[in-house]
Amino acid sequence: MPPTSTDPAALNTLNTTAAPTRPRGTWSRLVAAIYDPFLALGERRGMRERRRRLLRGARGTVLEIGAGTGLNLAHYPGELDELLLSEPLDPMARRLESRLRRSGVGGSVLRAGAEALPVATDSVDTVVSTMVLCTVPDPEAALDEIRRVLRPGGRLLFCEHVRSDSHRRSRWQERLAGPWEAFADGCRCNQDTLGLIERTLRIERLEREEWRGMPGLVRPLIVGEALAHPTARRSK
Repeated sequence: MPPTSTDPAALNTLNTTAAPTRPRGTWSRLVAAIYDPFLALGERRGMRERRRRLLRGARGTVLEIGAGTGLNLAHYPGELDELLLSEPLDPMARRLESRLRRSGVGGSVLRAGAEALPVATDSVDTVVSTMVLCTVPDPEAALDEIRRVLRPGGRLLFCEHVRSDSHRRSRWQERLAGPWEAFADGCRCNQDTLGLIERTLRIERLEREEWRGMPGLVRPLIVGEALAHPTARRSK
């Protein structure tokens, strides 16, 4: 049964059974430590501005899945009703909580994976996903959860790296998918994330861009907004 409250204390209590965090490991701790420096060049070469543009569309109660170290925090509008930040990996969640305290932004961290969100059905106006669905173990389940928690008329704001449309680059993504996934703590560089989103949500705006300053395997980006299909509500 999904929870029926968005009270932070209640959500974190529910989280211990409904959406356990992933195990903590040495490599995950290292990835969390180097995450911001690894992305720094890409942030300077356009990703920071891309985040700012995307998050201007956040409204009402906002849920960010896979919030990581909190690189989006500086770009949220100040007039949100509520900001919920989910992050399943303990090393990332610790850095997220620290950044949230320093930022002065009002928000709550939920230690939960995107596949089992401790958030009430039809309770969220905006879901945010930036470079997340590539790493979620079950992205289809995550998109089902996004659909569940969104209110009628709610939307997903997304910025995701995807499988390239270029035959040459997609071949390299296929060849190096295994080593990259091991290095990047589960990231799948060859995933057709757009296709996955389209199965559950209706794309309302889509732009294809390049993640400059990052390895070629993850440069192809999709950026946009999606609404829930009226008939896509899960029956369970």
